[in-house]
Amino acid sequence: MSVWNNKVKRLLRSELVKRGISHTELANLLNEIGIGETKSSIDSKISRGTFSASFLLQSLLVIGCSKIDLEVFEEQLLMAAESTIPYQKIK
Repeated sequence: MSVWNNKVKRLLRSELVKRGISHTELANLLNEIGIGETKSSIDSKISRGTFSASFLLQSLLVIGCSKIDLEVFEEQLLMAAESTIPYQKIK
């Protein structure tokens, strides 16, 4: 199970980094749609890699991700999310 947890953890982390969104900003965005999260709760969930599919989908939605591609390569699942907004460059 930890392999799968690592895959979704890396997916969410990479999408946050691509968009230049911090855990604090993610918490604010989730709170705007009525999902009560704090920076520390998000830190814990992402660090552990154990969060619900609902949390993953809610997070991807608020950061502007509307598509996830799943691809199997040599019996390994590869995941990539696609943005509906241009990625922000990290300064």
